[in-house]
Amino acid sequence: MKISILTIVPEMFGWLAEHALVQRAVRRGILEVNVMDMKGCADGSFRHIDDSVYGPGSGMVIRYPVALAALEKAGAGRKVLLSAAGAPYNQKTAHRFAGLDHLILLCGHYEGFDARIETDVDEEISIGDYILSGGEPAAHVIIDSIARLLGTIREESTEEESFENGLLEYPQYTSPRSFNGRDVPGVLLSGNHEAIRHWRLAESLKRTEERRPDLLEKYTLSAEERDILDGLKLMDESCTVDTENGGKS
Repeated sequence: MKISILTIVPEMFGWLAEHALVQRAVRRGILEVNVMDMKGCADGSFRHIDDSVYGPGSGMVIRYPVALAALEKAGAGRKVLLSAAGAPYNQKTAHRFAGLDHLILLCGHYEGFDARIETDVDEEISIGDYILSGGEPAAHVIIDSIARLLGTIREESTEEESFENGLLEYPQYTSPRSFNGRDVPGVLLSGNHEAIRHWRLAESLKRTEERRPDLLEKYTLSAEERDILDGLKLMDESCTVDTENGGKS
């Protein structure tokens, strides 16, 4: 797979040389990353890459001819404009991008691009509802998420991560077993694989319901998962009643 990054600040991608997963994929020949400086696509001796906006307002916008020339120079591939107005980036999109032969990420800066470039890309992507100085940090996120899916880490390490199956991941623990009066849950030390699997599923459902209920709304529960959630709700109701009656919850 090849990822081409089109940017006017290529120095923001120096970190790629130190990124373990990216470099591992590069060494294995499964990933090629190319950073293109769009300033080289500007015309004239002054490399006129941006200009002020038409109409009232402030800020500089990257000129349409510059962005278009950069896209054409990048060649054939899936052209993605990184934009606050784009579709939300998620794990499903990461998997889709990881399956491409060539992904082209167009990074805006200043106030972004002349809007005419939107007709020359295949899609627009946003990594969240907040404003960045440019598309470069968004490209960092996308590259990192893709590199993890290209076989650079053990497959079992990614199978149960948050968002892979539509739920948040269960909590993880390591040594020491006890510290400052806080213990690792006993079930994880039991050696009972079925009990551990059930506990992890219950914790995953509990975390998702508490922290990201929107994910549960889109998730199709199995019969076992429905039973677990019903059981968790009964426990919560029981704790509430005990507390109201002055008992221990």
